[in-house]
Amino acid sequence: MEEKKAESANKNPKKTNLLDHHSIKHILDESVSDIVTSRGYKEDVRLSNVKLLLGTIIIVVALVAQFYKKKFPENRDFLIGCIILYVALNAVLQLILYTKEKNAILFTYPLEGSFTSTGLVVSSKLPRFSDQYTLSITSSDPNSISAGNPVQFTKSVTRWFTKDGVLVEGLFWKDVEALIHEYAGEPKKKK
Repeated sequence: MEEKKAESANKNPKKTNLLDHHSIKHILDESVSDIVTSRGYKEDVRLSNVKLLLGTIIIVVALVAQFYKKKFPENRDFLIGCIILYVALNAVLQLILYTKEKNAILFTYPLEGSFTSTGLVVSSKLPRFSDQYTLSITSSDPNSISAGNPVQFTKSVTRWFTKDGVLVEGLFWKDVEALIHEYAGEPKKKK
């Protein structure tokens, strides 16, 4: 694993504009996903697939309503039905985003061969006009008997970036791995 860290650091240093908090958050979130998946967790994309399917259906309903209106302007009942369906599907999509996804950047399946039956939900926050990055790891099924206690850290992003905007991956990697170890209840390695 140490070779993988050194290899990725030497290949392409991740650089960002330090004045753009969206860019900073994107690079950190991307790195977190890489770190978690390198630990053996497989990404669970079921929720993303549901959102894509709902989005596709919403687009189809909107296109049908748009072109049907031009071809048959006298049939208002069908158009009203399309509008109601469009609004309802958008409400369902927003409900999924609000209740399930929240600030999540990664959903995982449980580790293969582990005794736990739940995966991870990794989420992050970087408030606007703040340098405090919060990373949280929780269970994808918090009611499960095998769910771990939620863990999080809040640290300044200035710890992980040089003045030129290059991410110091080794430092960030250590912080994220320590959080994963804390969630899993693993003891810290002695050096």
